[in-house]
Amino acid sequence: MLTLYSYWRSSAAYRVRIALNLKGLVYRQVPVHLVKDGGQQHAAEYRALNPQELVPLLVDAGSGAGEARIAQSLAILEYLEEVFPVPALLPADPVQRAQVRALGLHIACDIHPLNNLRVLQYLSGQLGASDEAKNAWYRHWVDTGLAAVEEGLAAFAGRLSLGERPGYLEACLIPQVYNARRFDCDLTAYPRILEMVARCESLEAFRNAAPEVQPDAQ
Repeated sequence: MLTLYSYWRSSAAYRVRIALNLKGLVYRQVPVHLVKDGGQQHAAEYRALNPQELVPLLVDAGSGAGEARIAQSLAILEYLEEVFPVPALLPADPVQRAQVRALGLHIACDIHPLNNLRVLQYLSGQLGASDEAKNAWYRHWVDTGLAAVEEGLAAFAGRLSLGERPGYLEACLIPQVYNARRFDCDLTAYPRILEMVARCESLEAFRNAAPEVQPDAQ
């Protein structure tokens, strides 16, 4: 009853795949290629489903209010947490829950938007930025953002966000680090991040959400 409109390299869709897997939910994927055909997210058929013309989009055909369409990855994570509360993605303690949300929002709202596909396309297309300048832009904002995340992880004292179990925070962090590695960002200054990523990447929920194993991977 759950359908995820996704693109294999979209870090926002990657977050949702991780969350769905952590909760053990069965879902089907519908690929939306963000580059082919001028970007399939702009096609009228998809725009009718999601006027934002972005992925991911989660469709829940089993919603009590009929078919529910949820856009934006963090809104989807919150929806999954409310509708399928076990296992939880967020800590029970209100302070820790707020800390997790703050770090997730920092990744999804402060780091990722400056480096997503349409921003990079605008830099190179409309603004005429060279590949060197575009990559410098990317690395600057990733470094600035991950430095803050590294400090924020001190609150978890070497643990995962749910003690020995990953959740909302890791669903946001691992895709961002994946992207940073794609662009050859130097991550050696972030040992807490690297430790958390290493612990998560060995888990089945994260392996099955990885871009390279998605049905539309190229």
